[in-house]
Amino acid sequence: MTPAIRMADGGSLVDRAVRQIRDHIRNQDLKVGDTLPGEAKFAEELGVSRAVMREAFGALAALRLIDVGNGRRARVGAIDGSVMGTSLDHAVSTAQVSVGEVWEVRRTLELRTAGLAALNWSGDDAGAIVGAAKAMQAASTIEEVTQHDIVFHQAIARASGNMLFLQIVRSFAPLMTVAVPRAWDTRDTESARAEVLHRHQQIAEAIADRDADASTALMDAHFDHAIAKVL
Repeated sequence: MTPAIRMADGGSLVDRAVRQIRDHIRNQDLKVGDTLPGEAKFAEELGVSRAVMREAFGALAALRLIDVGNGRRARVGAIDGSVMGTSLDHAVSTAQVSVGEVWEVRRTLELRTAGLAALNWSGDDAGAIVGAAKAMQAASTIEEVTQHDIVFHQAIARASGNMLFLQIVRSFAPLMTVAVPRAWDTRDTESARAEVLHRHQQIAEAIADRDADASTALMDAHFDHAIAKVL
């Protein structure tokens, strides 16, 4: 294991190596999929061991900032909301934030994404949203309902045209795997559950019809009736 040698600026050699790699990506204006120099090249420039650079590459790969595969050079990674999702899940499980606080943020974001999706969807976006809503209705288990619900909300965020919205909504997926079944349990009659599924269909149709006001209002109602009971 590489010693945690501290530098004059208070960071370790690995910290410094991480900054060097990130600076290289920024200064060279690299984009997703572009290749990076090897560990040996960075080690030579910084005057550190290959082991230090290996740890730096590993740290950046864990954050999905670079993509490291066996037998090929590291590449610049794509933005990945799952990293934020892991952090949120940890924050909730360690009582740093509550589920209610997360869902308040989610509600604010998803009202906006619904309105934007109605205005901005293109190509197969509307079909994907409508298809996810129909798949929820056809699902036979709550696990299937939950997975299609996650797809539904991510499809809306994608249709908004703002990639950051999509990645933030993706980060809510781990919590949705717990919250959606809990919300489902509060709907203990077939008619109550059918109402939840029907509202998803209404949201999908309003977005497909490019009705931003209706999309936003229906999403607001969804959070009021389907999620509020859990919180």
